Amino acid sequence: MQKTLTILGFLAVLSAGPALASDDCFVPMADWQPRDAVARLAAENGWTVRRIKIDDGCYEIEGADAAGRRIEVTVHPSTLELIEIEYEIDDDNGDGSDQNHEGGDDD
Repeated sequence: MQKTLTILGFLAVLSAGPALASDDCFVPMADWQPRDAVARLAAENGWTVRRIKIDDGCYEIEGADAAGRRIEVTVHPSTLELIEIEYEIDDDNGDGSDQNHEGGDDD
């Protein structure tokens, strides 16, 4: 009996691992903040919003930061926590490249 419980516990932890690493947001729509709150979050951060959309169950803001760099920001729909910020950076060759920052880092 103890072996069965140990194996089941191991399988439960093993199967939860990939779900925790996902960028998807699994939140019932009833718990979502309104789109206006996302727009206010962008304004408070000095971002110019080109588009707010839903991607993988998360809010996604496309626009520019206060310095004019193009950004794509993934926002948790109920907490408005920043999950990821992607900056498009021009290199010396003139072609754009993406640089990702996870939420919570103040680099």
